[in-house]
Amino acid sequence: MVNVCRTSQDLSGQWKIQHYEVGEKRAMDVAAAALDDRFWIGATVPGDVHGALAERGIIDPIYFGHNDVKSRWIVQKEWWYRTTFNLDAGASSDERIELVFEGLDTFATVYVNGHEVGKTANMLMSHTLDVTRLVRSGWNAIAVRFDPLHLHHRDKETFDWSSYTKERPWLRKAAMNFGWDWGPRIVTVGIWGAVRLERSTIAKLQHVYARTNAVSKEQAQVQVTAEVQSVLSLRSQQERTQPVVTTCDIRLLDQQGEVVASAISLPVKQGKAEITLDVAHPCLWWTHDLGEPYLYTLEVTLYADDVAVDRYCQSYGIRTIELALHNEQGESRFAFILNGVKIYAKGANWIPADQLIGMIPKSRYRELVELAVEAHMNMLRVWAGGIYEKEVFYDECDRQGVLVWQDFAFANALFPDFNRDFMQNVQQEVENNILRLRNRASLAIWCGNNEIDWLYDMKTASGDITSPFYGEQIYHELIPEALERLDPSRPYWPSSPYGADHGQDANDPDTGDRHNWQVWHGSVYPRKQGEVPVLDYSIEGVTFKNYKKDQALFSSEFGMHASANRYTLEKNIPAGQFYWGSPEMAYRNKDTNHQKGILLMEGYTGIPQNIEEYMDFSMLTQAEGLRYGIEHFRRINDRNSGALVWQLNDSWPGTSWSMIDYELLPKASFYYAKTFFHPVLLSLEHEPGHSLNVWVVNDTQDEVGGQLRLNVYGLTGERLYTSAYGVKVPAQSSMQITALEEAEVLGTKRAEEVMVVLQAEGFVAPMNRYFLRDPKDVMLPHSQLSVHVNEEEQSVTVNASGAIARMVKLELPVGRVRFSDNYFDLLPGESRTVTLQHPEMQALPLKELRVSAMNASEA
Repeated sequence: MVNVCRTSQDLSGQWKIQHYEVGEKRAMDVAAAALDDRFWIGATVPGDVHGALAERGIIDPIYFGHNDVKSRWIVQKEWWYRTTFNLDAGASSDERIELVFEGLDTFATVYVNGHEVGKTANMLMSHTLDVTRLVRSGWNAIAVRFDPLHLHHRDKETFDWSSYTKERPWLRKAAMNFGWDWGPRIVTVGIWGAVRLERSTIAKLQHVYARTNAVSKEQAQVQVTAEVQSVLSLRSQQERTQPVVTTCDIRLLDQQGEVVASAISLPVKQGKAEITLDVAHPCLWWTHDLGEPYLYTLEVTLYADDVAVDRYCQSYGIRTIELALHNEQGESRFAFILNGVKIYAKGANWIPADQLIGMIPKSRYRELVELAVEAHMNMLRVWAGGIYEKEVFYDECDRQGVLVWQDFAFANALFPDFNRDFMQNVQQEVENNILRLRNRASLAIWCGNNEIDWLYDMKTASGDITSPFYGEQIYHELIPEALERLDPSRPYWPSSPYGADHGQDANDPDTGDRHNWQVWHGSVYPRKQGEVPVLDYSIEGVTFKNYKKDQALFSSEFGMHASANRYTLEKNIPAGQFYWGSPEMAYRNKDTNHQKGILLMEGYTGIPQNIEEYMDFSMLTQAEGLRYGIEHFRRINDRNSGALVWQLNDSWPGTSWSMIDYELLPKASFYYAKTFFHPVLLSLEHEPGHSLNVWVVNDTQDEVGGQLRLNVYGLTGERLYTSAYGVKVPAQSSMQITALEEAEVLGTKRAEEVMVVLQAEGFVAPMNRYFLRDPKDVMLPHSQLSVHVNEEEQSVTVNASGAIARMVKLELPVGRVRFSDNYFDLLPGESRTVTLQHPEMQALPLKELRVSAMNASEA
């Protein structure tokens, strides 16, 4: 059989760019196919103007020092992109040729062979243009003009509220481009997604939708709908004596390529072919902590008069996902149910992996998701102020077994839902991304916006907003209606946080999900709807000890700052400016009130006096603070069903809430997460002067049993107390094992002079270590470190003597290094072997390794 399936010609790669003043050149002259662009600047697509100019040395490295400010002129110019391509033959009357842009940032006019094809006004979706009548055999030219943003918002109404900038509500563009409290203002422009030419004959598969209706061990039901569109010209249709007969073959293949379910020669009726496939003994898609994220291959082949004209091929995971808002007793709940199993969501919030979104390599996505899995995370929330992420992100989450909470791109502002043109643009954006992402096994929930419903009430109560709730129609009407039509297979949540009961505000811990910003931002809670919000900028107001007051059903945002790693900072700070309190260090911190971080450290570690103490104190505070909060949330897992840290990653080399810095070097909190997010957690609940309550939390589907040993050591390493307890903890539950009074375990020592160690015997759980007082009150003796480097095995063994070594830190002046462990404590006489890896370097420069601890000099 002749195969004339749709073909795709990749037009990404090397293009050329040039800028003009607005009105300097006549558009049709610059768009002319024969324009001489020999002297234009080379630029890679996907990419953006900032990245292209930096690569060519035309602007200085944008993240070094204050260089981002020096590039602000870019947004004032009119930018043009150009490329050429060859076509084997022109289109016949049976064909359609379309130009597809996966990402245009933002107001673009597209020209093909000198003809204007169309305009776009949305960075956050793909754009498809019919160029059938414009392309020709042989050489062709494409030009794209990008307008400066100010042309499109300067005459628009401004609203009471739009965080960080007033112009963005009218612009369908990544909000973080305009600056946020963790990143600089870098307003990008350019072709940020891939470009391709698609050639279809007679008909094409417009959309394929697959959803799992039911699963059991014996059988799964997978419903598949293929939407078909004719591409015949009117003339071609008139010339045909018989209508074209279209059919579809639908197959589901296992990982060996064997067909496990199929439907052959399904007739296409009224533009659709639909079937429910019965899959015997299915392999289900699970998060990596509960099982294998098994992926089948879904293959749909379209035939026109028995000739194959199009084919869809995509990985597909069989699974069901639900959001339970009540438990069996009818009490409020916010829990994800995967394949009938309630999960505890452990993870973080995801922001764009670079301010220059078009320049992000695929490897960066893969490595960040790998790191999330290494830290036992099973959910990432794609935050509303970025983009609907690239395909590679969802590919990796599908493959590695990580659920995705997907926000729609509306963050912290009022939006003009009263404007017809704006709403039509939003409608297209919403539908475009639903259709693109709805087949993803990893996609667990759609969410309407970030914090808008909650903050509208807060800001109205404070008098900052006096207008109606502009934008409300988007999250409460437009989006749910679109999802009902296009993706009824997964839950929708209007906002995050959302849910209120008994007069409380939308951040009510008794309903829905919750953002805890008492810690760090000092928000005072509980708060009734309509009450004037109160901030408490004091040690008590921002301390992470407030986490224990939070009885949230689901904690979808919470966190605190920590320094980036030394290499990340030194690489991007001018000489002489790498010191605590320097203007350049202050520039790395985009938060609204730098005093919050000082207060947090003052109450826990003490105020840092130099850059070394700042790096150590801030990282330790973040790591211990997240552990304190997450262990609390997990201990109450009969109520709380998820903890998503703000935030996983960074978009530039700054100081932020991230657990992994811009150079993909994890902070101390990441290594702590390997324990506090582990499926089985040994946890000590304790406050000064109160009992030591020992818990085991079991997120697995099996009972865990054995012994839990509690040891207490003096700071110079002598064991003061030991005891063991039988453990039998049911699946997916938490249990308090024992309670001990301080006096019982301290002996003759003070609480400031001991460390408690919890250790599992007979079951798998990582060791967990605790000091009974805050670091500023623990008077650690000086410890000595000895280091042995094995270059052949790329490993480092560290030994401590004299006293407990607090927060042993390994540093290399290289990005993307994977340490098997870091930022750990060592007892005297204890050693730890750490292996090092790099995704591209076989041998790391271990001679440049630095090993230190908070109470030990560099070894």
